[in-house]
Amino acid sequence: MTVMTYREAIRSALRDAMRRDPRVFLMGEDVGRYGGAFAVSHGLLEEFGPERVRDTPLMESTFMGAGIGAAIGGMRPIVEIMTINFSMLSMDQVLNNAATLRYMSGGQLSVPLVVRMATGGGRQMAAQHSHSLEGWYAHIPGTSVLTPATVSDARGMLLAALEHPDPVFIMEHATLYPLEGEVDDSSGAADISKASVRREGKHVSLITYGACLWKALTAAERLAEKGIEAEVVDLRTLRPLDSETVVDSVAKTRGAVIVEEAWKTGGFAAEVSAQLMERAFDHLDWPVQRVCGVEVPAPYAKHMEDASLPQVEDIVEAVEAQLL
Repeated sequence: MTVMTYREAIRSALRDAMRRDPRVFLMGEDVGRYGGAFAVSHGLLEEFGPERVRDTPLMESTFMGAGIGAAIGGMRPIVEIMTINFSMLSMDQVLNNAATLRYMSGGQLSVPLVVRMATGGGRQMAAQHSHSLEGWYAHIPGTSVLTPATVSDARGMLLAALEHPDPVFIMEHATLYPLEGEVDDSSGAADISKASVRREGKHVSLITYGACLWKALTAAERLAEKGIEAEVVDLRTLRPLDSETVVDSVAKTRGAVIVEEAWKTGGFAAEVSAQLMERAFDHLDWPVQRVCGVEVPAPYAKHMEDASLPQVEDIVEAVEAQLL
């Protein structure tokens, strides 16, 4: 086992994949000479050269389209988009090409494309660099959407994505890049079909993903001091969603609080809540609760940004309001 950061774990997976398969290449803004906006690709240009670590213009729709074309042509491209807000410029390529070509061609075309992008707030980057829009991608059939929250998953889920025959979008919360953890750097692909119970409990299920996992785990510790044992479920993959693990957890605890940074209206938490109402209604002792981002563009000022994002105290209060 090796202790590494989240960004180093992604770099480790990139390096392993590129050494193993000459079809794998990385493209995106500043991924080459600069080493990546978040230093993920640092050193890869020197090792693999400009043919396989390609700096692109600031034109997301164009290089997303180039990635789709390369995937159709037999390559295994990894497209890096600097932040999820900017990925909206490429949404036409995602929705109308990447996600649909297998279906529109009657299975004749495959698009084995991996797209990585930073998501989320907490860095005082204001409203054009801080939103959590992964639920928008999870709405689209024909894709997979991964949200690695741990250092181990940062490596293993990327390797799994590269084995997938259809488009995979990996949403990396930008505050997690410095996170440290133990990783087996000889390990292979992770199982991306299952959610993970990160903490066992019996009184309430805290259901979350990405950086909010760590807030949920901290909230669970504080609740334990008051005699409330919270189970923490890390969704890991938003599409396809592992509903079974979520339902099984709620059937045991009889209560659910869903935590995500995205806005409450139309957020992914609403989808999880709806599935619980459809499949676990008889298990619930109280209505499903959601702790989400405040419905404003992400503020720049730190105290305002903190107030706009779910915090540990908000999770604790949501549980206490139902159980105490």
